[in-house]
Amino acid sequence: MTSIMTNSAAMSALATLRSINNDMESTQNRVSSGYRVESAADNAAYWSIATTMRSDNKALSTVQDALGLGAAKVDVAYTGMNSAIDVVSEIKAKLVAAREPGVDKTKIDKELTELKNQLTSISESASFSGENWLNNTGASATGTKEIVAGFNRDSTGKVTLTTLGVNATSTTLIGTTNESLGILTKDIDADALNPDGTGTAANYYLIDADGTATTSGSATSIALTSTTTDAQVDDMIRVVDSILTQMTDAASNLGAVNKRVSMQDDFVSNLMDSISKGVGRLVDADMNEESTRLKALQTQQQLGIQALSIANSSSQNVLSLFR
Repeated sequence: MTSIMTNSAAMSALATLRSINNDMESTQNRVSSGYRVESAADNAAYWSIATTMRSDNKALSTVQDALGLGAAKVDVAYTGMNSAIDVVSEIKAKLVAAREPGVDKTKIDKELTELKNQLTSISESASFSGENWLNNTGASATGTKEIVAGFNRDSTGKVTLTTLGVNATSTTLIGTTNESLGILTKDIDADALNPDGTGTAANYYLIDADGTATTSGSATSIALTSTTTDAQVDDMIRVVDSILTQMTDAASNLGAVNKRVSMQDDFVSNLMDSISKGVGRLVDADMNEESTRLKALQTQQQLGIQALSIANSSSQNVLSLFR
């Protein structure tokens, strides 16, 4: 039946055209934005996951910055410790030279004084971002320094931070206020280091940070005079060797931490890339697919317009019956 009041064909063609236009608008948005899921309305579950993971990636980016800062602090401390080891090794060599008969010990002592000054300079200069792990000006031990190393989210959505600990107490070379805290300033029992165990009890320290003896005058500075005996030089050599061993252990620990920080930095970088890829799989649009769909919808739109035109012209054909 042909009716001029209700054009069912035109209504059907118009509904089809509206559907095609809606699909085309959605596809055009995907092509222009690059996202298959751009808002919660597109897919609430995927949008929620993607938003949370993007937020976590920003936190990981900050963690990466913290690792860089921590690595710089460790590098500075290690560089200072390594330089100090070279100086202490030189002091050890000077003391061994002083053990030779006929050597002018006072001249060697002048060299020792300059080497000690160099150790002090190294310790005071090994600072980064206001932190110095080699020089402790406080009355208490430096303790453990923490470096932010990770951001974690468990299955329940709770987050935690992972940290790397550096025992800065073991890396302290000079204790300015409390000299017993520094490797170079604390008293070391030379008799305890004597393999024969027959020496005279004597404590030695390498650097006097506050200008007074470390233990109420009971300890002796590692220094040479014309009256220094061979036995005293032997004790000094043993003490300096003990200091060198402690410094070497501290440098080894710093090196291990430095390697750990570097590995963690690489892991965080790879983790951020993996999260970005995972989010992309959830919400990114396949541009090849979307461009193909857009081309097909453009063709359907043209056909829909043509169908609507034909449906509208059918009503006009009724006029020919009245001619």
